Amino acid sequence: MQLAKFAVGQVIRHMKFDYRGVVIDVDPIFMGSEEWYEEVATSRPPKDRPWYRVLVDNSDAETYVAERHLIPDMDEAPIQHPDLDDYLSDISDEGVYAPRHALN
Repeated sequence: MQLAKFAVGQVIRHMKFDYRGVVIDVDPIFMGSEEWYEEVATSRPPKDRPWYRVLVDNSDAETYVAERHLIPDMDEAPIQHPDLDDYLSDISDEGVYAPRHALN
C-alpha cells in the first residue's frame, strides 16, 4: 500500500479533465464496486493505490478519482460547491481547508 499524496482539505486539479476540486476523503486503495470501475474508470488506474472523493469546483458534482490523475492546484480562488460546508471549514493561508469533523 502506498501513502497518499493528498490530504483531506487539499485543493487539487484533475490532469485529464482539467477541473479543480477539494479532497473530502482518502481511500488507501480503491473502495468502489467492480461494476463502477469497469464502467467509469476506463483508463484502468491501479486499485492498489490511493483514491479520493473530490468536490468539484463551480459544480454540485462529487467525483471518485485515482491519485495518478491528480496534481496540486496553485490557484488561490476558493472552491465553490454547495456541500463544501458539510465537510470543510476555513481555508488556511497555505490554501488547505480544515476538516469540519475529526478524521479517523
